[in-house]
Amino acid sequence: MLPDAEMFAWWLADLMLAQGLRWPRPLPLLMAQAFGPAFRTEAGGGKRIRLGETGFERTVCLALVQGAAEACRLAAELSRCAEKLLAVAPKLRAKGAGDVIFLLLNEDAVLGSLTTKNLSRFAARRLFERLQQLEAVRELSGRPSFRLFGL
Repeated sequence: MLPDAEMFAWWLADLMLAQGLRWPRPLPLLMAQAFGPAFRTEAGGGKRIRLGETGFERTVCLALVQGAAEACRLAAELSRCAEKLLAVAPKLRAKGAGDVIFLLLNEDAVLGSLTTKNLSRFAARRLFERLQQLEAVRELSGRPSFRLFGL
C-alpha cells in the first residue's frame, strides 16, 4: 500500500517465514533479494515484478531459493574464516588476544583501537596487524584513521 514501506514488508515476510519454521531468529532471505535479478522480468527491459502482477508468486519462490543459497554460501565462508582465526589463535602472544578473538567471532566488526583491561589501543593495533598478516581477519572500513576488522 505504501511504496516507501516495501523493505519493511519484505522484512516482515522474512520474520513470518522464520516464525513458521520455528527458527530462533529471522534471516534476511527475501529482503536481501528484493531488488535482485529474481524480481526482474526478462521481457520489458528488466522491469520489476510487483505484488499482483503475473508470476509474482513464482518470483517470490525463486527469490527465496536464491536468498537461501546465498545465505548458505555466506555461512560457509564465515565458518572457514572462523576456523582460520581459531587456528592462528595459539600463535598470538598478546594478553588480551582471547578477548579480541571472542569479539571477532561474536560481532560483525570490531574497532581497531579497541581497549580492554588487558589490551591498550596500541597493543590492539599491533594485534590486528598481526592477525591481518596471518590472514585471519580483514580490514572492513578501508580508512587509515578509523579501522574496523572482521572475519
